[in-house]
Amino acid sequence: MTIRVKAEKGASLPYYATEGAAAADISAFLPSPVTLRPGEYKAIPTGLRLEIPQGYEVQVRPRSGLALRSGITVLNSPGTIDSDYRGEVKVILINHSGEDFTISSGDRIAQIIAAPVTRLPFEEAVELSPSGRGEGGFGSTGVR
Repeated sequence: MTIRVKAEKGASLPYYATEGAAAADISAFLPSPVTLRPGEYKAIPTGLRLEIPQGYEVQVRPRSGLALRSGITVLNSPGTIDSDYRGEVKVILINHSGEDFTISSGDRIAQIIAAPVTRLPFEEAVELSPSGRGEGGFGSTGVR
């Protein structure tokens, strides 16, 4: 099974950086550099369109090195690309650092991973069955 990719001329195809990489790196495709100011976020184009097999999605995730070194991450992580979407893949990046950060065409900005999708039907209920946790949320388990 494969993911077909239509790339703009000059755009970088997704690639696995190492033999054991679970996710493929994707790069910015820009006519000119884009600067993210501290706290600012923008949709960064990749020049890629994907044909994802039915029953799969592609998740867009941050690159750990970019986050650690520069405070740049994917805002809606993980982002989901649905199998029926054929538009250009764009990555919403946010600058969590205190300094401007400039993105140039060809810079690796995120990584993508294909994952199977399970769709279950939703059924309205008057009552839900009890559980040991009940309505406890946000730290209610005592686990740090």
